[in-house]
Amino acid sequence: MLIVHHLNNSRSQRILWMLEELGLEYEIRTYKRNRDMSAPAEMKRVHPLGKSPILEDRKPGGDVTVLVETGAICEYLVGKAGGRLRPPDGGQDLLFYRQFLHSAEGSVMPVLFTMLVLSKVPIVGRVMARRVRPMLDIHLDYAEGELAARSWFAGNEISAADIMMSFPLEAAQSRGLVGEERPNIKRWLQQIHARPAYKRALARGGPYSFAEQS
Repeated sequence: MLIVHHLNNSRSQRILWMLEELGLEYEIRTYKRNRDMSAPAEMKRVHPLGKSPILEDRKPGGDVTVLVETGAICEYLVGKAGGRLRPPDGGQDLLFYRQFLHSAEGSVMPVLFTMLVLSKVPIVGRVMARRVRPMLDIHLDYAEGELAARSWFAGNEISAADIMMSFPLEAAQSRGLVGEERPNIKRWLQQIHARPAYKRALARGGPYSFAEQS
């Protein structure tokens, strides 16, 4: 049995969406953020890092696998589903898949998170956030160009790379960073939000403010 330890308005929404796309059965254990937006202490009872998402895979016989890190969880689920949501070996699409699967958390989110933190610091922080903005624009412009060339990040079929890229691009849109100058990202966001599996994940996971922007 797969169990997702799910924190509201967090990266774990992607795991719910992925499970719905794959048609795998799962349970949700929901946690609410503290007032300072941190994760509650009880999540550390599941994993020492105490952050979301956490995936538990409870197997027949009593073995339990506990995973953190959204990209690692996505790759684990792709394996459990026999390679679904992953392009076939030997082609360019697989290279795009690997790149964007890791780009979401390795490149885009660190810059976006830095901007968010700085923007909350009076005066000096806001000035510094404006200096970081060009770094984020480079990533957003790159994503815009790639989505001009194909329907999805790894080709003409949805993959786990799209699921990984959803959170940073939704977060960027929610902060007014995806406007008319980036029509392909806007089209892609509308595309993912229209998917039945995405809607089912929202219904099961509860309110998710980033999805309300498209």
